Amino acid sequence: MLVRVQDTPFDASEELSALLRTAVHHQAGAVCSFVGLVREYRQNPDGSQSMLRAMRLEHYPGMTERVLKELVEVARVKFSLGAVRLIHRYGLLKPTEPIVLVITASRHRSDAFAACEFLMDRLKTDAPFWKCEYTQDSATQWVTARTSDNIQAERWRDDPQD
Repeated sequence: MLVRVQDTPFDASEELSALLRTAVHHQAGAVCSFVGLVREYRQNPDGSQSMLRAMRLEHYPGMTERVLKELVEVARVKFSLGAVRLIHRYGLLKPTEPIVLVITASRHRSDAFAACEFLMDRLKTDAPFWKCEYTQDSATQWVTARTSDNIQAERWRDDPQD
């Protein structure tokens, strides 16, 4: 299990290759990955879009890593994972740059898919990151939690194994 919070870019294919070398030792039959990217546009409350120049992610060092490791451990047990890689970036990121990488390996594809989805849903609501968006028109706005993210995360909390 690997968890990293870093300000430098990651190479998703290198990370996948590293996990695959580990996964064979855990009799993995499935690997699922997710890469989250900085969007090029911000959805405004009025329904319009603003082009982004950048996004700045801040976090609480120490606490962030602890929360991510706890989420990975819950996923490991809940979905019988043999291997996990979770990398989340912070700092100033430009549109189309990768923000987050989640790779899960398990004996069966349904567990690998579900674990990847579980981790992303819970990251959106539980991980202590703060996002500030900078638009082309020089507007700056802190990103607030979305109701849809909370709904997605809540479906996992109803499970007694969580």
